Amino acid sequence: MLDEEIKKARIQAMKDRDRSSSDVLSVVMNKIMLAKIDKREKGQELTDADVVSILQKTEKELYDEKESFEKAGRPEKVAELDVQISAVKKFIPAMMSEEEIKDIIMALPDKSIGSVMKHFKTNYAGKCDMKLVGDVFKRI
Repeated sequence: MLDEEIKKARIQAMKDRDRSSSDVLSVVMNKIMLAKIDKREKGQELTDADVVSILQKTEKELYDEKESFEKAGRPEKVAELDVQISAVKKFIPAMMSEEEIKDIIMALPDKSIGSVMKHFKTNYAGKCDMKLVGDVFKRI
């Protein structure tokens, strides 16, 4: 699972004395553990799609933080955040292109908006931007 890969990468970053990467991966692991606890309370299992969602939120938070430090004129913190962002990005799968989304929609037997959105949410969670799916659907 993806969380195991992140754990291994964190250990490797600690061995390499890469403090920035190990710090951000520790934060991600903590968020994953909290999500596992929440899921377990509901009688569910944490999926890779949930982990990807956590990674995407963390990446967005890091970009927001980086933007703030750029405005404040703190280049050393910006450089550190770039390292952290690249450490998180390694685990985020590439997003589907508009063409791939369009091909999948065209192959579906039921092309109603509800059916299409449900199909992408269950089968491609974390691999496509749902807003983009909606936009592509509207153009068809």
